[in-house]
Amino acid sequence: MAIRLRGHHLLCLLGYRGKGYSEGFCANMTNVYETLRETPDTPIELIDGPDDICAAFPSDQPAHCENVSVYEKDEAILAQLGLTIGASLSWADVCERVRTRVEPGDIAGLCADCRWEPLGLCREGVGHILRDARLRPLPAADRSLNG
Repeated sequence: MAIRLRGHHLLCLLGYRGKGYSEGFCANMTNVYETLRETPDTPIELIDGPDDICAAFPSDQPAHCENVSVYEKDEAILAQLGLTIGASLSWADVCERVRTRVEPGDIAGLCADCRWEPLGLCREGVGHILRDARLRPLPAADRSLNG
């Protein structure tokens, strides 16, 4: 079964280190992350709008999944990767596209308005993928903390 992802989550996953908006969000994101880390041939379906990660966004927080700026970020990241909505490919193929089309410094422009960008996690994640095409193991601690 394919994991449905929107454009910007392709890069968010590279920087994911076990922190997120809530325990439920982190549990879902960790599940997606570990699936992709353990099985890089997992099929990915690129969609427009809220995806399998957005599905666990906490209902008690202001949702940003439908904000125009998020759709613009999706579009810019898909363009950088040479992908389009509706495309299907493996997670390994996504990582290969990152390796050939994204540099760590690109994150500052692509994700300038993201609250997580100043932490540098996605820059580190892109740098890791440039050295090793597989996702890193998650840190053992702090998996359910609100970042």
